[in-house]
Amino acid sequence: MFHSMKIAGLDRNLPLCPLNESLQIGAFVMFGDAELTVACAEELLKKAPEFDYIITAEAKGIPLAHEMSRQSGKKYFVARKKPKLYMTGVFDVVVNSITTEGEQHLYLDTAEAEQMKGKRVIIVDDVISTGESLKAVEKLIEMAEVDYAGALTVLAEGEAADRGDIIYLEKLPLFDSEGNVL
Repeated sequence: MFHSMKIAGLDRNLPLCPLNESLQIGAFVMFGDAELTVACAEELLKKAPEFDYIITAEAKGIPLAHEMSRQSGKKYFVARKKPKLYMTGVFDVVVNSITTEGEQHLYLDTAEAEQMKGKRVIIVDDVISTGESLKAVEKLIEMAEVDYAGALTVLAEGEAADRGDIIYLEKLPLFDSEGNVL
């Protein structure tokens, strides 16, 4: 089963994936879809507030952040799922995402945090659903003492579309076990 929709002017079919016995989500994966990534970045930049830097959570938001960086000329950073050897220190927050089982952590290099300190930063992601990943990145940039400029996403899933604190391109509904829109 698929959910067909237009995203940034492009037609895409999202496979429906069960979260549990009664709920399915439309799987939106930008990896490998350069045409869609370029179009989404362009449309989100038109809606973006003034910013100095971009940050995203590893991993599905990386192509979008990269393309928005390329188009805007502004640097982007990645909140990593594991500390890396190059990190001189880390800020660490816990995140519980609906698309990943169990507790996760996101880490921000303190050297990168120092670069962002006092600058206007936008958070970008492919999909915002429960907002848990967004909250985690918000905590990281709060630790970095940045000027939070806003959150942008390609798709706002379910009730996330009713939030007033995110900028998005399209609404993505939730689906019952039969594939009907809830």
